[in-house]
Amino acid sequence: MERIRQRIEQQVMGLTGLSLNTIDYENPKGDPGLFGPQAMCWQVHSDFPSMLCGGIGALMLQMMHPLALAGVWDHSNFRDDMLGRLRRTSQFIAGTTFAAGADANALIERVKGMHNRVVGQHPDGRTYSANDPELLTWVHVAEVHSFLASYMRYRNPALSLAEQDRYFAEVALIAERLGATDVPKSRRAVDYWIDQMRPELVFDERTAEVLQLLLNAPAPSRLAQPVGYLMTRAGMDLLPDWARQMAGIELSGAQRWLINRGMGVLAPTLRWAIRNGASARARRRMA
Repeated sequence: MERIRQRIEQQVMGLTGLSLNTIDYENPKGDPGLFGPQAMCWQVHSDFPSMLCGGIGALMLQMMHPLALAGVWDHSNFRDDMLGRLRRTSQFIAGTTFAAGADANALIERVKGMHNRVVGQHPDGRTYSANDPELLTWVHVAEVHSFLASYMRYRNPALSLAEQDRYFAEVALIAERLGATDVPKSRRAVDYWIDQMRPELVFDERTAEVLQLLLNAPAPSRLAQPVGYLMTRAGMDLLPDWARQMAGIELSGAQRWLINRGMGVLAPTLRWAIRNGASARARRRMA
C-alpha cells in the first residue's frame, strides 16, 4: 500500500510547480510568507484536487477574453508545452501562497518583468498589454473565482459567506502587487465584476483551440491519463452556465453525475496520497 501511495504522489507532484524544484518551502524557519497558516487562502489552496480542477476551469474562463488570450497566444509556447505552462502557473500560486516572503516576492517581481514584454496587437486591431490593469484583474478574478468554486464543490460546500469574503480579500493582494486595480474583494463584488465583463468575452477559433488543447493534453504517464481526463471534465463543469453555453459545451445530467461521482472517489485518494505538497512543507517551516 505504501508503494502505491508513493507512486501516486510522485505522479501528481510531476504535474505541479514542485517538479521545477526552485523553491525551498521549508526554509527559513518561522517565516509566514505573505499570508501565514491562519489565512483562508492557505486553507483553500492546500487542497490539491480542487485546485487542479479549479485551475483548469480558470484557464478555460480566462481565455474567453480575447485580449488576455492574445497575450498568451503571441508570447508563450503553451500550444507546444501545455504541461510546462500548468507547472509554472502552479508554482506561482503555490509560491505566493505558501513560500517564505523573499521567495513569494521574487515570484511576483519575475512575473511583472515578464509582463513588461507582453505587448502586441489583436487581429481585430486592438492593442494589448499584460500590464493593463483591467486585464490583470480579469485574469485574477477568473482564477480565484474558479479556485473557490472548486473548493466548495469538492472539499467544503459549507464555507460561510464571511469566509468566502475573507478569501477574496486576501488573494486580492497578489493581483494588486502585479498591477491590477479595483480588484473585487468579496463574493458579491466578484460575481458582479464577472457579470459586468461578460460583454467583453467571446468564444472564437482561438478559444476553441485552447479548449481542445486542454481536453486533449498528453498525460505524463499512463497512470495520470484517466486522472487528467476526469480533472479536465470537472474543470469544464465548474464553468458558469453561460460560459459553457458560449463554448457549446453540453453536459447531460448523467455526465455531470459521473464527473461528480468520479471526483468523489479521486479527490479523497489524492488527499490520502499527497503528503509532501507545498502546504505541508510550509507548515513544517512554521512548526
